[in-house]
Amino acid sequence: MKLPTFADPESLSYVYTLLQSSFDQMNDPNNNNNNNYNNNNSSATSVNTRKRRRKVKGDDDVGGDEIPSNNREEEEGDNKSKNKKEELKGILTSLLLLDEQEKVEQDHQIKDSEDEKFSLETNHKKKTKAMIQYYTNLDDYYGQVEESERVQRKKSRNMANSVAVAAAGGSEALELEEGNGEGVVKSGGGGGGGPQRRLWVKDRSGAWWDECNTPDFPEEEFKKAFRMGRSTFDLICEELNSAIVKEDTTLRNAIPVRQRVAVCLWRLATGDPLRIVSKRFGLGISTCHKLVLEVCTAIKTVLMPKYLQWPDEAALRKIKGDFESVSGIPNVVGSMYTSHVPIIAPKISVADYFNKRHTERNQKTSYSITVQGVVDSRGVFTDVCIGWPGSMSDDRVLEKSALFQRANGGLLKGMWIVGSSGYPLMDWVLVPYTQQHLTWTQHAFNEKIGEVQKAAKDAFARLKGRWSCLQKRTEVKLQDLPIVLGACCVLHNICEMKGDKIDPDLKLDLVDDEMVPEVALRSVSSMKARDAIAHNLLHHGLAGTSFL
Repeated sequence: MKLPTFADPESLSYVYTLLQSSFDQMNDPNNNNNNNYNNNNSSATSVNTRKRRRKVKGDDDVGGDEIPSNNREEEEGDNKSKNKKEELKGILTSLLLLDEQEKVEQDHQIKDSEDEKFSLETNHKKKTKAMIQYYTNLDDYYGQVEESERVQRKKSRNMANSVAVAAAGGSEALELEEGNGEGVVKSGGGGGGGPQRRLWVKDRSGAWWDECNTPDFPEEEFKKAFRMGRSTFDLICEELNSAIVKEDTTLRNAIPVRQRVAVCLWRLATGDPLRIVSKRFGLGISTCHKLVLEVCTAIKTVLMPKYLQWPDEAALRKIKGDFESVSGIPNVVGSMYTSHVPIIAPKISVADYFNKRHTERNQKTSYSITVQGVVDSRGVFTDVCIGWPGSMSDDRVLEKSALFQRANGGLLKGMWIVGSSGYPLMDWVLVPYTQQHLTWTQHAFNEKIGEVQKAAKDAFARLKGRWSCLQKRTEVKLQDLPIVLGACCVLHNICEMKGDKIDPDLKLDLVDDEMVPEVALRSVSSMKARDAIAHNLLHHGLAGTSFL
C-alpha cells in the first residue's frame, strides 16, 4: 500500500492526531456494540425486505435452499472492520516512522550547523591571528626603516658640520666658481689630499641693505625707503628685539633683527612682490614671506597694546578740547571712518567679499575687506576693527565691532564720535543731516562736523599713502591679512607720534562710496541733541560764516 506524503509538518501532525482518535474509537467496546446494533438493525430490515419480495414473486422459488444472509453480512462487516484497523495501524506506524526520521534529520542539521559555525570561528581566529602578525611585522619593518633614515640623517648632519668647520677653518683654499647665478664652494677634507666636497648655495647679493644699514646712508633716502626716520626705525627694532631675535646655528648665521624689520617695512611700504623683496635683501622668497608675517605678528602682540589703545581720562579731555577748538562741537572724542582694502578673490564666500560699488565705478571686478578706525585730533588711531567682508555697509561693520559693544555698555556715555552719513545717528554717534532740503542751521552744522570728519579721512589717506600694500591686491592669505593691516595701523601711529611726516607725493585721495543706512535714526534723544548743537553753533557765531 502506498502511503500519502505530506509536505507540511503541521498537516502531518493533524493527520496523525486524527488517525490516533479514530483508532481509539475503534478499540472502544461500547462504540463497537453500537455499531453492531446498527448493523443488525440494518441487516434485519434488509432481510424483511427480501422476504416480502420472495412472497410476491410466487411459489416458484419454494423448493430452493434458503441462505443465512444475516450471518454472512455480519462476517463481511467484521472483515471490513479488521481491514480498516490494519490500514489505520499501517498508516499510524508509517507516520511514527516519518516523525522519527524527521527528528533524526533535524538532529543532523543542528549538528552540521554547529560544526560549520565552529569551523568558521576557527578560520576567523586563524585569519585574525595572521593579520595581527602581518601588521606587527609591517610595523617592525617601518620602525627599522625610520631608524635607518634617522641614522642616515644624523650621519649627513655630522658630515655637513665637518665640511662647514673645514670650510670655516680655512685649512685649504676655497675656490668659488660662478655660473647661472649659483656658487660652488670647493673645500678640502681638512687633512692632506683627501677628496673635495662642494657646497651649493644661491648667489644672492645683499649689498643694497648693507649700504642702507651704514651710518653714512642719507637720512632722506632711508626715510623714502622705509617711510620713517632712522631713530624711529631703531626704536621699533629695540622694542621687537626680544620677540623676533634668533640664534646662530652651526651651518649658518641668523638674520639680524634690523634686517628682519627692514624686510617687513620695505614690503609694507612698497607693496612689491616677494621676488623683488628677495633680490633687494639677498634672501629667499619664502624667507621674506615668513619674516613679514613674523614681524607683523610681533608688532601686533608687542606694540599694539602700547601704541594703539583707547585714551585715558586725561587724554580724552585733551581730545575734546582739540576737536571743540576746531569745530565748536563739545564732547567729541573721536572721528570715525571706514575704508576698503582690495584683496584677491577668495576661494570661499566670494559673494561676501564682492565690492559692488568699487566694481561699478572702476568697471572691474573688485573684492575687499573693511578697515574701520577711530582717530583723535592728531590722526592717531585709538580703535580699529579689521577684516569684515567688503559687501557689508558701514553701519553693519560698526555693529560688528568691539567699540559698538563697549559703547552700549556705557563707555561713551555723554560723549560723541563723529561719523559720516554712512553711519546711523545714535546716542554716541553724531552724523550730518542727510535730507534733501536743509536749513541754514543744518548746513552750518554739516560744515562744522565735516571738519571733524576730515581728521579721520586724512588719517586713512596718510595710512594708505605711507603703506602702499594697502592700495593693491596683496599675496598675503586672507586669514593673515588682519594681522598685516593691524601692523600697518600701529606703524602709522608710531610715525605720527614721532613726527615722521609723510612725503607729499605719497598722499592718496580716498574714494570710498558712502551709503545711507537703512535705519538712519536709532535714537530720538540723539536727534534732539543734534538739533540743540546745531542751534548753539549758529546763535553763538561759531558756524555759518562761510555763507555770508
